[in-house]
Amino acid sequence: MEKAIIGKKIGMTQIFDETGCVVPVTLIQAGPCTVVQKKTAEKDGYNAIQLGFETAKEKHLTKPEIGHQKKAGLEELKKVLKEFALKDCSKYEVGDVLTANVFAAGEYVDVTGITKGHGYQGVVKRHGAGRTPMTHGGGPVHRHAGSMGVIDPARIMKGKIGAGQMGNEQVTVQNLDIVKIDEELGLIAVRGAIPGPKGGVVFVKNTVKVHKVKQAGAGISNNPQKASARVNPQKASARNK
Repeated sequence: MEKAIIGKKIGMTQIFDETGCVVPVTLIQAGPCTVVQKKTAEKDGYNAIQLGFETAKEKHLTKPEIGHQKKAGLEELKKVLKEFALKDCSKYEVGDVLTANVFAAGEYVDVTGITKGHGYQGVVKRHGAGRTPMTHGGGPVHRHAGSMGVIDPARIMKGKIGAGQMGNEQVTVQNLDIVKIDEELGLIAVRGAIPGPKGGVVFVKNTVKVHKVKQAGAGISNNPQKASARVNPQKASARNK
């Protein structure tokens, strides 16, 4: 069943697993999130739920946002609203509160966030372009993009690297496994890094990747012409254990 929640990036740390190995993880303050709206295929054409995260004062919200949330009967207004198109929304109702325990350790998730903004940057830092030689009269334009003009088609082709805004864009990191869940503190520890600065809002959802369960005889062919099919049965059974 598909699940989703809104959270806040706390930062990175490391924990030890059962074997004593160090695992780098990112801590996410997941929820509590309130179901603000529920959409159904009969009425809206698709199934989805809208979650609200973090309380906000009325003066910090627009009139449409205030009216939308008051229509749902919420006691506290929410700052962040995000809609998740889930296949099965029958178990959710408006007003339900979701916490970190909607997920479990061992599950795989996709995390979406806004990357850190680096402002207006040149082509060397933004795209890793090379610079001109620093000696023998290289000139004062060592970090410029260089000549882009061509005779035909006499214009800069679309997609050409250049200076511009770096970062501050939505990025999704897929297939991160949940290492640990702390229900008391409402924390989710996912393996690896996620986009955004500390305190940035992130959206956590079940991964779209497909995880196939490996069979016991994986890697052994039934084709008698292949060497993998001519192994000793005792060795093959021992290898599969």
